[in-house]
Amino acid sequence: MRLLLIEDDVALGEGIHQALSREGYTVDWLQDGNSALHSLRSEIFDLAVLDLGLPRMDGLEVLRRLRDSGSNLPVLILTARDATEDRIAGLDAGADDYLIKPFDLAELKARIRALLRRSAGRGQSLIEHAGISLNPGTQQVSYKGEPVALTPKEYQLLHELLSPPGRVMTRDHLMQLLYGWNEEAESNTLEVHIHHLRKKFSTDLIRTVRGIGYLVEERR
Repeated sequence: MRLLLIEDDVALGEGIHQALSREGYTVDWLQDGNSALHSLRSEIFDLAVLDLGLPRMDGLEVLRRLRDSGSNLPVLILTARDATEDRIAGLDAGADDYLIKPFDLAELKARIRALLRRSAGRGQSLIEHAGISLNPGTQQVSYKGEPVALTPKEYQLLHELLSPPGRVMTRDHLMQLLYGWNEEAESNTLEVHIHHLRKKFSTDLIRTVRGIGYLVEERR
């Protein structure tokens, strides 16, 4: 899962970034509202953690403009603004949850998990293809009825390729999904993950589209 953290407090941002990365999320971090809105409109994320008191554009304005563009991306507001009217304003602007600073990291992680489960429930709760069963809510995967253990990166990659199958996914898109902007990765890392998925499921599950990326064929 790829998250966008929008927080201008450097010490707090670094702490959240490290904590969420250790949970297996791909976390990109921005520190101003203009950059955040541009990235939210132009790139693919699974959830945003949004501070309100941001430079260049207030977090509420970022959220309003995001919702006006038609996005239903889950957004968790993380702010020191604790007045009832501030919470109401945040929720009315389109926030899915509202957490007050200071907060416990365990609670932040739990709220993110809950929002991601809820978001997965907006579509199909179970993805089934070619003997594979993938539950986005629990992140459990099985193949021909037997559970399969995947690393967080392998799960992200499989989920993206199956949502839905039949789409050619470019290499750049998949690398950004798995590693975001800042995480260093070897040039052959994606190919290694693809190789592991083929070993765990089927050698013909994922087709290489030369010069472009990868494809899981639709089953008719």
